[in-house]
Amino acid sequence: MKNRKFDLEERLIDFVLLVDWIIEKLPSTRLTNHLAGQMIRSSTSPALNYGEAQAAESQKDFVHKIQIVLKELRETKVCLKIIHRKKYLTDDEILPVLKENDELLAIFAKSVKTAKSNI
Repeated sequence: MKNRKFDLEERLIDFVLLVDWIIEKLPSTRLTNHLAGQMIRSSTSPALNYGEAQAAESQKDFVHKIQIVLKELRETKVCLKIIHRKKYLTDDEILPVLKENDELLAIFAKSVKTAKSNI
């Protein structure tokens, strides 16, 4: 991932794989099974919607799709925070994934702000 830090599509795909790694390490409980299903959807959505944003039909369409990316990243973050607070995994396992989530949120929030200023 270090070589492609600025290739957002690759970074989003790597993020999916990080979240999958987290999901696979969770114990099987009612809560973790629910969160796992939610995170599968919310962590894969940003990569897919970013791909759609690359073919946006207008600047407004681009902004809308990037806002969906943000929404899904925020949802994933809440799931990760619940897992962290429940101490299902060690800090060394979960904190780097939360950090990547935060960095992606910052990148896409800035992207929305920039794109909106160009409308």
